[in-house]
Amino acid sequence: MGKPTGFLEYERETAKVLPPKVRIANFKEFRTPLNKEKQKLQGARCMACGVPFCQSGMMLGGMASGCPLHNLVPETNDLVYTGNWKQAFLRLSKTHSFPEFTSRVCPALCEAACTCNLNGEPVSTKENERAIIETAYENGWVTPQIPEVRTGKSIAVIGSGPSGLAAAQQLNRRGHSVTVFERKDRVGGLLRYGIPNMKLDKAVVDRRIHLMEEEGVKFVTNVNVGKDIKAEELLKQFDRVILACGASNPRDIKVPGRDAKGIYFAVDFLGQVTKALLDSDFAKVPYELAKGKNVLVIGGGDTGNDCVGTSIRLGAKSVIQLEMMPKPPVERTPSNPWPQWPRVLKTDYGQEEAIAVFGHDPRVYQTTVTEFIKDKNGNVCQAKLTKLKSEKDPKTGRMMMVPVEGTEEVIPVDVVLIAAGFLGSEKYVTDAFKVAINGRTNVDTKPDQYQTSVDKVFTAGDMHRGQSLVVWAIREGREAAKAVDESLMGYSYL
Repeated sequence: MGKPTGFLEYERETAKVLPPKVRIANFKEFRTPLNKEKQKLQGARCMACGVPFCQSGMMLGGMASGCPLHNLVPETNDLVYTGNWKQAFLRLSKTHSFPEFTSRVCPALCEAACTCNLNGEPVSTKENERAIIETAYENGWVTPQIPEVRTGKSIAVIGSGPSGLAAAQQLNRRGHSVTVFERKDRVGGLLRYGIPNMKLDKAVVDRRIHLMEEEGVKFVTNVNVGKDIKAEELLKQFDRVILACGASNPRDIKVPGRDAKGIYFAVDFLGQVTKALLDSDFAKVPYELAKGKNVLVIGGGDTGNDCVGTSIRLGAKSVIQLEMMPKPPVERTPSNPWPQWPRVLKTDYGQEEAIAVFGHDPRVYQTTVTEFIKDKNGNVCQAKLTKLKSEKDPKTGRMMMVPVEGTEEVIPVDVVLIAAGFLGSEKYVTDAFKVAINGRTNVDTKPDQYQTSVDKVFTAGDMHRGQSLVVWAIREGREAAKAVDESLMGYSYL
């Protein structure tokens, strides 16, 4: 372990963060990591528990506890403490494909399950991970892993998000020839157009993509499989196909006035902003999307928070974020003990910025939209809101949120961003490959398997498990790669 008494001697310390009113001036990452010596002391806080829940990745209380990738957390923390950075990188690389992504965007399931959480602050494992991978890049340790022998087998990966990239990386390193198809103009999927630049700098994505290209992975952009190219063609051309298209079917809000102009799905809005920035090399900011406008964000999750932060950077006049569920408690309740994921109030960067700019938390709990009101030109100009309460459904016995009579109010709105989650895979893709889907419209497989109902077709990521985290997508991509390798070679050591 690190220092046996480290968790008693050193307080948790994390990256320095620019003040909200400073960082909203641009779309750059705003965290300055600790120096090496301070980071080493954070590694010293690891207790090397007899049962390291941080790396378990098990399901507790319906949610994941610990890292789904089973990163060897106590070992890497110890190596950070001793300053053995290269060994830490090699150890992390045994289980992880892209630490540079998760160390920026993951909610740190490892830290939530850290034993130090019982009576204090968890080990800063997420930032230790970032220090490891960035030190590795700085020192030239992250090099192309080009296979010495090619197997002669070919795989098509549909989708270049985290699951598709992880599968492609693993299979290419095994010696198979991998081609990744992406329908957008740039590689990265969710990493590129679903996560804002200030949260994940796109140069970080490009750095890894270039490395994979050097390793031999082929990327084909602007090709929408199922429309531009038929599934039958791919199945003839490739030995195996992996569907990793994400849960890209956004949940809509079906209320009167939904057809008004100025209402966007969050993922489309965020993608449009990022594309404008990248196309102009950050010289042109699309202020016209929100400047001087009243923005309504529907959805209280991470994507909704990203919409809040993005809207503020675009000069929004006001931002309100609706959440259907009640406000979470500040601390764990007895029904939510460690090491379960803590169902507590989390104030993320976008909400912090809204508080600094507008003087109040943008979130309004137990509230929903019942109608959008249009002006004479068909633009949304108002939204009718109503409060909700929790009530048991007499038929099913399940608790549900129902409107409270007499609580209606009308607010001015110029832009609406729907961040209400996703309903699963897109029908035209699953229809093209004729794969079975389950009741949640995710691609169906046997439990803990990745082979679809169609021979030679596999699946991974959100398209398989439903909307989830980047770390789960990477886990699924690696597991799907192993399944594909076994189907091709009869065995696998991935």
